[in-house]
Amino acid sequence: QVRMVESGGGSVQIGGSLRISCAASGSTTGSFCLGWFRQARGKEREGVAAIYPGGGTPYYAASVKGRFTISQDNAKNTLYLAMNSLKPEDTATYFCAADCWEDPRTGTLVPGTRDWGPGAQVTVSS
Repeated sequence: QVRMVESGGGSVQIGGSLRISCAASGSTTGSFCLGWFRQARGKEREGVAAIYPGGGTPYYAASVKGRFTISQDNAKNTLYLAMNSLKPEDTATYFCAADCWEDPRTGTLVPGTRDWGPGAQVTVSS
């Protein structure tokens, strides 16, 4: 099983930008879906963005569409999430997953793993 380790979190001001990374322990080219999830304190984990290595339109949660961009570097087995125009409500611990899918009933991103990495803490404040 591919293990994922997040990095690059930090504290930024409202409206700022940040890019977080996720390094995989092995190749992810065979993965159907690579995704980013986040969990704010006291809230459930939610899907943020996903990319499909085999092709297809990336998934973005409505709350981040137009501000966040997901990408991957196959040569480095690394997944990225570029975040712009950050808001206080983006404050959370961000996790990545090497398996995910979109629930057709709810339109939300569902993780295909319960084996999470340490996460990357992102804090947005004034």
